[in-house]
Amino acid sequence: MRSKSSTIRTHRTVTTLAALLAGSLALSACSSGDNHKRGGGDSSPAATGSTVTLPKLNGAKLEIAAVWTGQEQKNFKQVLAEFEKRTGAKVTFVPAQDPIINFLGSKIAGGQPPDVALLPQPGAIKQAVQRKWAKPLGPEALKELQKNYSQGWQDIGKVDGKQYGAYYKAANKSLIWYNAKVFANAGAKEPKTWKDLLTTARAVYDSGVTPFSVAGADGWPLTDWFENIYLSQAGPQKYDELAQHKIKWTDPSVKQALTTLAQIWGKKDYLAGGQDGALQTEFPASVTQTFTGGDQPKAAMVYEGDFVQVNIGETKAKVGTDAKVFPFPAVGATAPVVSGGDAAVILKDSKAAQALVTFLASPDAATIQAKLGGYLSPNKNVPISAYPNPVQQKIAKALIASGDDFRFDMSDQAPQAFGGTPGKGEWKDLQDFLKNPTDVAGTQAKLEKDAAAAYGSGS
Repeated sequence: MRSKSSTIRTHRTVTTLAALLAGSLALSACSSGDNHKRGGGDSSPAATGSTVTLPKLNGAKLEIAAVWTGQEQKNFKQVLAEFEKRTGAKVTFVPAQDPIINFLGSKIAGGQPPDVALLPQPGAIKQAVQRKWAKPLGPEALKELQKNYSQGWQDIGKVDGKQYGAYYKAANKSLIWYNAKVFANAGAKEPKTWKDLLTTARAVYDSGVTPFSVAGADGWPLTDWFENIYLSQAGPQKYDELAQHKIKWTDPSVKQALTTLAQIWGKKDYLAGGQDGALQTEFPASVTQTFTGGDQPKAAMVYEGDFVQVNIGETKAKVGTDAKVFPFPAVGATAPVVSGGDAAVILKDSKAAQALVTFLASPDAATIQAKLGGYLSPNKNVPISAYPNPVQQKIAKALIASGDDFRFDMSDQAPQAFGGTPGKGEWKDLQDFLKNPTDVAGTQAKLEKDAAAAYGSGS
């Protein structure tokens, strides 16, 4: 079954975020900075500088599951440590695997569900509710959400009008990061349109560097490529219709988007390692190989969201000087604004679990992780100054300024069997398309067959 989340966004000013990004990121040549259960319970006084009052939970033990790894997981554990310090509870992070719904299903079947899970898809929230796993948020968490989030971010955490998810993390997925030295040597400019992007790619290629690094081993970055092109080219209304499977993947608008995508994916010399190399490149490596090797990296540009900064941090490149960014270029009339995010959902209701989600919905929790970099919060009360460098500050400011005028990641809205499972559905179909970008009609047919099966079963 479909999440209704895509219908809540208006599109009267869908260009807001893109315009803000275009203006602000052009100036981003600055160097990087240093990197409750409902009712009852005694509450501890709010700590100095805190905005949320939490109960004393001495002796309480909680598990929270998420698919985060590496630095992202390490940074989130600092947020959990602050919750432990304030409440006396003990929180264990449980590393999950994609698709997280399957992982949670195994845990629940074994009688050991985590107390809270961070779900990366609205479709997954809906499935958790349909399977009677998810528990509604209590009044304390609701109060934090209403105080700190735009209506759009609240609504995508709802199922049938009831609040189940609190979006702790957001992603701006309409960004292309580039190696500044390569651009300088090639005389390449930040493109504003898709045509400009192809011109820039040609200039980079002529300078002796492969233009793009594509994370083809992971299916999800490929879906994000498609979504940005489709949103800009077909427009918000068609985007919403395809997201809800109200139009088929055999629609001419999908053919047009795939044909446009093939203008890059179909050029072997434009992809680091060619199509075969791209299909063996996992997301972290797609970033690091763009920012290692001085002015002769394996590629000049890598497409993905603001979270790319976490992986840039594993290289010697500095965000804002060595690594710069521009908004995904306009393919149609306006540049796309695609967002993603992770929502905290309660699976085992308790005073402690409600308190943890309440904390995650507060500015306090998000501010801790914002300072650590590679993270973006949809919480409008997180100080922009908390973000560690000018680039990240501008991305955060633009996201908050966009209010409800964004489109949520299309594959994340889909049933997980289609939009969120490695080796299946859209992920696999677009990997096959990357392997053979001439087969537009065959790719459309496969996408439609897989979508029809997943949407029909709601899984």
